[in-house]
Amino acid sequence: MPPEDIVAISRKLSRNVDRLSFGSPVTHVYNPLRYARTTHETFLKRYAQRGVGALLLGMNPGPFGMAQTGVPFGEVTAVREWLKIEGRVGKPRIEHERRPIDGFQCTRSEVSGRRFWSWARERFGTPKRFFKHFFVWNYCPLVFLEEGGRNRTPDKLKAHEREALFALCDEALQQVCNTIEPQRVIGIGRFAQARARSALGEDLDIATILHPSPASPAANRGWAPQVEKQLSAMGVLL
Repeated sequence: MPPEDIVAISRKLSRNVDRLSFGSPVTHVYNPLRYARTTHETFLKRYAQRGVGALLLGMNPGPFGMAQTGVPFGEVTAVREWLKIEGRVGKPRIEHERRPIDGFQCTRSEVSGRRFWSWARERFGTPKRFFKHFFVWNYCPLVFLEEGGRNRTPDKLKAHEREALFALCDEALQQVCNTIEPQRVIGIGRFAQARARSALGEDLDIATILHPSPASPAANRGWAPQVEKQLSAMGVLL
């Protein structure tokens, strides 16, 4: 697959979402597709392949994950040491003092990303083996922060804001699927599954796995074994 195709999709999505506006309680919006473009596009160029078994679809960047590294579920240590991606990361247009972007100098570990990439490493050993079967894409590329620094997820935006944002994210997801031609789309959490169904209709088999967030009591009771059971039940070979 020409990696430039998926890079072009990412750049178009970045430009489009930058034109949107969001009101209270959102006070800050981060777009890592822009300020972390170098490392984000390294991820796309290195690991996107045509014909993977499944596209794993996340919700949006976490403030200590993709917001810092430009990589979906991008916990700093995992991105640097396992995916072998590291580089300069810039700053959002307006930075929240409680949620600074430190790039690969960020000392906070995102639990969701650590769980996700630790499972990938333990199950597949190398990124090459993992990405032979999967690719990872976040449905929404933006981080939304409230005045106090609290993260606000896309599903909690105002209705008219969601409508404008989701139209752009739907289009990008459709283009990504047309480009890499996955056999199925697996939402990491029910939000991602619902958005995949809305964007893709009946064109692809769409399923879901448990989200690795520490806010999920189920995920805190052993995320990886539960996900492996879910993947096996839907016929995904590990």
